[in-house]
Amino acid sequence: QVHLAESGGGSVQPGGSLRLSCAASGDTYMVNCMGWFPQVPGKEREEVATIYPGTGVTYYSDSVKGRFTISQDKRNTIHLQMDSLEPEDTAVYYCAAGLCDDAGTWSVVKYWGQGAQVTVSP
Repeated sequence: QVHLAESGGGSVQPGGSLRLSCAASGDTYMVNCMGWFPQVPGKEREEVATIYPGTGVTYYSDSVKGRFTISQDKRNTIHLQMDSLEPEDTAVYYCAAGLCDDAGTWSVVKYWGQGAQVTVSP
C-alpha cells in the first residue's frame, strides 16, 4: 500500500499562483511515476503533470505547459507550482501514484490522494 497526503491549494485571482504538495509513504517501490490529475464535476480526471521520482524526468499536458512545474524535493515528495492561473484551471487536484511507460503515459493509477480544491476567480 502507498499513502498519498496532499496539502496546499486554495483560491486565487486569475494570473495568480498556488502550490500543491504530495507526500508518499509506504510501499513506494510499487510505483514508478507520480503526478497530478485535476477533476471538474461531470468529467473524468486527466493528468496534467507527471514525474518519475527515480530520475526526475517530467511530462506536461499542453494545457499547462509553461505555466505549471512539477518537482520533487525528496525521493517521495512532489510539488506542483501553478503560475499564471486561469479560471479554466479550477478543479479538485488529485495526486496520483502508479505505473507509467517510458514516454510519460500512465498505464495504471494505483493510488490516489484525497484531493485539493483549486479555485481561480476574479
